[in-house]
Amino acid sequence: MTWRAPEIDRRHEPFVADERTILQGWLDNHRDTLLLKCAGLTAEQLRTASVPPSGLTLLGLVRHMADVERWWFRIRSAGEEIPGLYDDDEDPDADLNAVADADPEETFATYRAEVAAADRAAADLSLEHTFRHSRRDGSTNEISLRWVYVHMIEEYARHNGHADLIRERIDGVTGS
Repeated sequence: MTWRAPEIDRRHEPFVADERTILQGWLDNHRDTLLLKCAGLTAEQLRTASVPPSGLTLLGLVRHMADVERWWFRIRSAGEEIPGLYDDDEDPDADLNAVADADPEETFATYRAEVAAADRAAADLSLEHTFRHSRRDGSTNEISLRWVYVHMIEEYARHNGHADLIRERIDGVTGS
């Protein structure tokens, strides 16, 4: 039997709520949207780079977002001393690239675990919580958890656009 990505019921963002609830709602909506783009596909389809010349795959995007969840919420915001999920000195984009032998079931389990861990890590932090972040250019910035939420929503929105194109090329499925 061929593995198929599970179906997903997407949560919708609240229209009226406090700031934290709105940010969490939009983040959850985008998390579910990425999973929705993967729903019903086989392992082979999830590993398919269908928008040449890009090598992006749906499975790679899920792996990438699991790593990004870990990075921004657990490592940076909460200060947990843990490694990245797909660290590879020879390929800094291994999360996106090393999918040929990646197990979809394991990838989705890891993703869901990282989302839950990210939510736990942020739960006791206020939106005003800050940390120092070193940029690639050597500068450092003070960053708030509020910024992390907005950045994560932006990151998901961008990658969900990629996922839309990849999915449409795989089997013609479109829509939100």
